[in-house]
Amino acid sequence: MQERSSVGELAEHLRRELDRYSPGGKLPSSRALVERFRVSPVTVSRALGQLAAEGLVVTRPGAGAFRAQPHASAAPAGDTSWQEVALSADGAADLVPRSVDASGVLVSLAAPSPGVIEFNGGYLHPSLQPERAMSAALARAGRRPGAWGRPPMEGLPELREWFARSIGGPGGGVTAAEVLISSGGQSALTTALRALAPPGAPVLVESPTYPGMLAIARAAGLRPVPVPVDADGVRPSLLADAFRATGARVLVCQPLFQNPTGAVLAPQRRGEVLRIAREAGAFVVEDDFVRRLVHEDAGELPRPLAADDPDGVVVHVSSLTKATSPSFRVSALVARGPVLERLRAIQVVDSFFVPRPLQEAALELVGSPAWPRHLRAISAELKARRDTMTAALRLEIPELALPHIPSGGYHLWLRLPDGTGGAGGTAQAFGSGGEAALTSAALRAGVAITPGRPYFSAEPPAAHVRLSFAAVAGAGAIVEGVRRLRAACDGVLRS
Repeated sequence: MQERSSVGELAEHLRRELDRYSPGGKLPSSRALVERFRVSPVTVSRALGQLAAEGLVVTRPGAGAFRAQPHASAAPAGDTSWQEVALSADGAADLVPRSVDASGVLVSLAAPSPGVIEFNGGYLHPSLQPERAMSAALARAGRRPGAWGRPPMEGLPELREWFARSIGGPGGGVTAAEVLISSGGQSALTTALRALAPPGAPVLVESPTYPGMLAIARAAGLRPVPVPVDADGVRPSLLADAFRATGARVLVCQPLFQNPTGAVLAPQRRGEVLRIAREAGAFVVEDDFVRRLVHEDAGELPRPLAADDPDGVVVHVSSLTKATSPSFRVSALVARGPVLERLRAIQVVDSFFVPRPLQEAALELVGSPAWPRHLRAISAELKARRDTMTAALRLEIPELALPHIPSGGYHLWLRLPDGTGGAGGTAQAFGSGGEAALTSAALRAGVAITPGRPYFSAEPPAAHVRLSFAAVAGAGAIVEGVRRLRAACDGVLRS
């Protein structure tokens, strides 16, 4: 973190000084910059590399760095309005328009402005990521024989075996032959939905659910049909009704620490969900996205649905990304039966294979002593952050209802007052448009939150917001973020 911060600060300082040099003029030597700013040669090299990537300087090996020549005037913009017709004409007969709305995904991917506390992030803060262990794993991986060669299409056998053991347990509920290595959970979900449902088909989804999955479905021309979730996960009676009413052949669910509610599918519902899907002749896509982000007070976790599914109902998605880094995009697709070959064929056509150095690095990481240490550390830290945020919210903003405190994952799901009770002025202020008003006011106050509307595939029953406690620097930032959110609430109430 300190090195990264120094690189950014030095790059910004040099950026401001570029006007002192004429185009083509030489900047001070790396040695001079090291002495002047008291940073390491690596920091200087990375800062100059950042400016070179921006087109502001040109580096020449052995000669130094020079201010880049000014860019020529941009060519006049062409007329691209014809694309509006081209992109929509072919889909005129589609039952479901295959438009792509990435807004729900970008909320958790976009970096916040400087000074804004990130309560809308979807990944661990850099201070929680195992950067040193990942760097060491990548370095060792690069030295493995054949590390830069072409891997098997399905993935490295050793990595498939590791995923099989971690998903199916020691009893062999999943075999390596049933595992495909994929490029992150989002890619695996995309492959699964493309394999299991034709364009125009309905697909059952939890309500609320992950906006990125809704975007995948709609981009593929599928029609998401909501099935409500309560504190015990997806509701089996409504699931059976939805299968009968729609004829759907796919359910996408997150049985463990569901996003955004944090619910865990109750033991008595697990077999029932699989039975209902099997009787409907349908697949269950199990998105097991945060199993490795369990809090230390969670107790024993239920097995993945895939571990107890001999009939091939479940297509399971497991990823290392959430527990490591946004750029460590290694995941697994697990299936049995003929669907496995379809999944494999679609993945090969789309992306060929996951780069071998990344697979080798994943093997090095999960096989190192640093891996269990890292999981224990984030388990303790996430619990501490969750407790800090819940305590701050109850103290500062008690009108935001928190119906469920999860024991895993990285976020809280809060319901805004709807006018049916509580403090009258507050309830009325957070009625229609309350989500948007609060989200905008929060950002002006210096804290980014996630509105709840994108998590629903149909009309939501109430207004919600989602707050992440994993993407911020620590407990101090959480307390300050809640304080700013209190100020935003007050601003909305006064308006």
